Amino acid sequence: MFSRLKNKIRLCIQVAFTALTNGYAVGFAKGTIYTGPTKSLCVPGLNCYSCPGALGACPIGSLQAVLGSRDYQFTFYIVGFLMAVGAVFGRFVCGWLCPFGLLEDLLYKVPFVKKIKKLPGDRWLKWLKYVILIGFVILLPLYAVDFLGQGDPWFCKYICPSGTLGAGIPLVLANEGMRSAVGWLFAWKNLVLAVLILLSFLVYRPFCRYLCPLGAIYGLFNPISFYRLKVDQKKCISCGACQKVCKLDIAVWETPNSLECIRCGDCKKACPHGAIGSSFEGRFQNKKGEV
Repeated sequence: MFSRLKNKIRLCIQVAFTALTNGYAVGFAKGTIYTGPTKSLCVPGLNCYSCPGALGACPIGSLQAVLGSRDYQFTFYIVGFLMAVGAVFGRFVCGWLCPFGLLEDLLYKVPFVKKIKKLPGDRWLKWLKYVILIGFVILLPLYAVDFLGQGDPWFCKYICPSGTLGAGIPLVLANEGMRSAVGWLFAWKNLVLAVLILLSFLVYRPFCRYLCPLGAIYGLFNPISFYRLKVDQKKCISCGACQKVCKLDIAVWETPNSLECIRCGDCKKACPHGAIGSSFEGRFQNKKGEV
């Protein structure tokens, strides 16, 4: 039993963190949004501010809100938060702490037609999240403003599937007034969500791979974050076992700290020679050895 639980530890942490950050059950029951003191604090993963259960704010949504405000154009808190989390964990957040990443993981486990490693054009599609980060998260909120100088949260408004699933749909279902007011934008957001859900049955984490601007930010820190993967070249024989088991098709023995790696740990388990470790494990073992 302990062995089975150990193999499911990532799933357990994902579920626990999702429940912790979206634990305002009253919001789902009444169709209201929590506005308590914790709502001014960012959580590490993608977590819509308008979700009835959300106890914290999404860093991407918060960044857009500040950039689009006519009073502020920069926020040291949100940028500092993203840099601090990225510097320590990199895309570990994507693999272990993101609620929408959990949904994609569960959908991929559902039996379906033969799974595919990547979509056609993957080499170019994976750069789309950086285009979205620069365009929809930063530039458009800053410069596409109304006559009052106020910008829109473009990514949240036109793309974010997490907001549609966690906030838009529950609020519309719980509020009759909202149901009568929905239009083409709500239909568009649901179409984006539906496409991503269908793709998640076929290919692992399509939103994380191709569209998520938060993953794009954290990915930039992967090569330099405190938590990094390490390959012991004395043990590694370049057998490719790590790449075969990697759902993102990363050649871990060559690029253990790829911008795409979400630190799921599958490669470490699959390595027949124990050649893959992490910087945290190395520090812990060194301290243990010194004691």
